Amino acid sequence: MILVFVLVALAVLALLVLVHRWLWVRLVRDTTAPGGLARRVGTSLAIALPLLSVAALTAGRAGAPFRVQQVVAWPGFLWLAVLLYLTLTMLVAEPIRALLLRRLAHRTPSGVAAAPAEQVPAAAGAGAQGAPEEVREAPGPDAAQTPAPAPAPELSRRRFVARTVGGAAAAVAVGTVANGAYGVLRGPSVKRVRVPLAKLPRAAHGFRIAVVSDVHLGPILGRGHTRRIVDAVNRTQPDLIAVVGDLVDGSVHDLGPAAEPLRELNARHGAYFVTGNHEYFSGARQWVDHVRELGLTPLENARRALPHFDLAGVNDVAGEAEGEGPDFQAALGDRDRDRAAVLLAHQPVVIHDAVRHGVDLQLSGHTHGGQLWPGNYLAELANPTVAGLERYGDTQLYVSRGAGAWGPPVRVGAPSDITVVELASYQA
Repeated sequence: MILVFVLVALAVLALLVLVHRWLWVRLVRDTTAPGGLARRVGTSLAIALPLLSVAALTAGRAGAPFRVQQVVAWPGFLWLAVLLYLTLTMLVAEPIRALLLRRLAHRTPSGVAAAPAEQVPAAAGAGAQGAPEEVREAPGPDAAQTPAPAPAPELSRRRFVARTVGGAAAAVAVGTVANGAYGVLRGPSVKRVRVPLAKLPRAAHGFRIAVVSDVHLGPILGRGHTRRIVDAVNRTQPDLIAVVGDLVDGSVHDLGPAAEPLRELNARHGAYFVTGNHEYFSGARQWVDHVRELGLTPLENARRALPHFDLAGVNDVAGEAEGEGPDFQAALGDRDRDRAAVLLAHQPVVIHDAVRHGVDLQLSGHTHGGQLWPGNYLAELANPTVAGLERYGDTQLYVSRGAGAWGPPVRVGAPSDITVVELASYQA
């Protein structure tokens, strides 16, 4: 297993090296003069940016001080997003570049590059008809001060094509990432979804659950992001708040102040929390204890009987490595199946366990809706539902796209959201 992991890591590293090399050729070598300042700056960035990305990905796991994590996270993670869209746009631009260069080759006269040298005899012949070639002046002592000849017309045109195509691709990539970052940093929007439940009594018709997932507090998204989420949730005046995992990427020591605004979450039936896979990367036990101090109720393979339905929660599957994985029997095994049941579970993949235990509605996150297009196609390979509401037998599954972002603080094609799930009774 370790050997497979190492081989995959080496393959990914080799691919990244090749991609960076290709982008350097197209965006730096082909667009700049050898030895010039632009060439030196572009080459330096082509080395520094991927190193910053590696540092951003590994600093937390390596135990680097939180301040160092913050310093490398912004440029490192943003470069990963730019790299994705720069690669995609350059792949689209490659055939355009080839077509333009082919047309350039057909339009350029075969001897145009030698034209400046051929002008010397014509100028000499004006003074002495038939003069031998020796009349051409030999280079004098001041020749070193003579300006270098301008690039040949064909070279200038090729460089113009490279700059035009590369500049357009870079503008598209940077613009896409900038727009996606703005969408994350301004905070999630609020979605409203109505979910009818067959067992829900008339008295619970219209019961509102605010679903918050994948906040991902960390080196980039901090206290201000939490504040925006808390304010947005409280404005919806929910009956219950469900935080369904991946709240943090870091320790309580580093991120406790960033999570502090959660203390102000307000709902008539309280706020509940279940772990996500990133809690187990960050110290799940300390976070379970801390969110309890903040006023949230952790549901660790447990159930609460609310007035008109059962609310249950299971640990994330990542907890299995620590002996704290999901236990559906503990959470749901002895309940009255005549009552409706709502399950909080971070990952949608446990939906089949929910179906077997008679759950009416499962609320999940984890997928981010793909976060960065075309990541949604990859997410579809690993999750039964990537975003939205779907039915599995008698069980419905709602997957939130999440209120934050992991890695690059960027979303493209999958805007962040807080979802207000309004339960509906068939008896109403």
